[in-house]
Amino acid sequence: MRIDIISVVPELLESPFNASILKRAIDKGIVEIHLHNLRDYTANNYKQVDDYQFGGGAGMVLMIEPIDKCISKLKAERDYDEIIYMTPDGEQMKQSMVNTLSLKKNLIILCGHYKGVDERVRQHFITKEISIGDYVLSGGELGAAVLADAIIRLIPGVLGNETSALTDSFQDQLLAPPIYTRPAEYKGWKVPEILTSGNFGKIEDWRDEQSYQRTKARRPDLLDEE
Repeated sequence: MRIDIISVVPELLESPFNASILKRAIDKGIVEIHLHNLRDYTANNYKQVDDYQFGGGAGMVLMIEPIDKCISKLKAERDYDEIIYMTPDGEQMKQSMVNTLSLKKNLIILCGHYKGVDERVRQHFITKEISIGDYVLSGGELGAAVLADAIIRLIPGVLGNETSALTDSFQDQLLAPPIYTRPAEYKGWKVPEILTSGNFGKIEDWRDEQSYQRTKARRPDLLDEE
């Protein structure tokens, strides 16, 4: 998979891809991450990428021309499955969405900044708009990192245990069950006996029930979506 991320401040994205699981995925050649500085596609010496809103109003807007130049250059080099815009008013990011995106080959992620982008960008270039939550950040960079992380960890070969991602919260519309590790007793706090019983059939039944009860208590809305 190849992910191209377009940003006004690409340096914000360097750290997440230079450590841990994401770095290993890149080093293995499983995924390519390419960061593009929008200022490299400007037509003036000031590297201007934003301007005032037509009609007045607070906040600057990312201009269409540099975005067009960057996206058009990338599309001339390869086909892209989705051109994604990170925006608070986009479709809420969910595990099912991430699962689908993890099967794609090439993605572009455009990070909004300032007040947002010229609406014509959304109308003519963007194929999917994604929000990571009902709140506003300074830009789309952190959201892009969250989306990329969620996608990449699902690609075969990225995680050491291929079944790990399949048992995460939200994969089956349920939250993950409680998990424990050694020691089996600490300060009098004991691990549930079923988990040390060796009866894997009953352990799975226990986990299923715990997942259901935890979801019912904490996120009943997920059960309504089934």
